[in-house]
Amino acid sequence: MMILYGIPNCDTVKKARRWLDDHGLAYRFHDVRKDGLDADRLQRWIDELGWEKLLNKAGTSFRKLPDAAKAGLDAASARALMLEQPAMIRRPVVETANGISVGFSADDWHVRFAA
Repeated sequence: MMILYGIPNCDTVKKARRWLDDHGLAYRFHDVRKDGLDADRLQRWIDELGWEKLLNKAGTSFRKLPDAAKAGLDAASARALMLEQPAMIRRPVVETANGISVGFSADDWHVRFAA
C-alpha cells in the first residue's frame, strides 16, 4: 500500500492527494505532525534520498530558524531538525513497494504511478 506522508494543510500535499484520488490510486495518508515520525523511518528516507533533498530550506519553518542553526548543517543536525519539526521535511514523501520519493510533479507521478 502506498503511504503519503505530509501535513494536511500543505498546498502541495493537497495537490498530490487530489491527483491520487483523480487517478483512482489507493493510499494511506500519514500526518507527520499529528501521527508523528519515528527516527528509524526518517533515517531510511535520508539513506535513500539524502538529507539535502528532504530538508525543505524554502519553507517557513526553516526560514524562521536562527542563522546559527542554519549554518554548518550536516546530516546529523538536519536529521535532528526534521525530527523536532516535521514541517521542515519537503512534502509529500511517498513510500511504495518500489521505493521512496519526495515532492509532487504530475508529470513525474504519471510516469511512476499511472503508467
